[in-house]
Amino acid sequence: MKEIVQDGASILREVAELVPESMFGTPELKALIATMTDALDQELEGVALAAPQIGVPYRVFIVRKDRTLPPEPEGTVATIPPVPVIEVYVNPEIVKTSKKRALADEGCLSVRGVYGTTSRHERATVRARTIDGSKFERGRGGLMAQIFEHEIDHLNGILFIDHAEHLVHLHHEPVA
Repeated sequence: MKEIVQDGASILREVAELVPESMFGTPELKALIATMTDALDQELEGVALAAPQIGVPYRVFIVRKDRTLPPEPEGTVATIPPVPVIEVYVNPEIVKTSKKRALADEGCLSVRGVYGTTSRHERATVRARTIDGSKFERGRGGLMAQIFEHEIDHLNGILFIDHAEHLVHLHHEPVA
């Protein structure tokens, strides 16, 4: 499994490259998405991952939709766990945001043990492409808008700690 790159690695501070036209629909792009998916699947608290976080300088991110769902109400009988659903965003760009912003708690798989408060747009619309090159637009609010901004920041060499406030550093001691 590919390790998730940590803060301090130069690739996290670089602007990622566009996926070239020749790569759409290829086994190479499908393999990249599979590698990203495997890495994200190992991180139970992770909801999304950008390609630079596994050391690949392309403008790609994925979202595990089943991990973005609100928790079941207390007292609800356990249901079958949601099936993992991966959304793929190739060469994404934010094309529209709400004027209204909201404060949100945030963390990052590439900045382990650090959490803070960020100001993100309440809604964001992303234009991107699928693995086969089809174009699409997706507008979302709340957590998904936050994810769009967080992941596109990664593709632009920005980490949430660059603009977060009230940073908290948690250190987990190994269980004996």
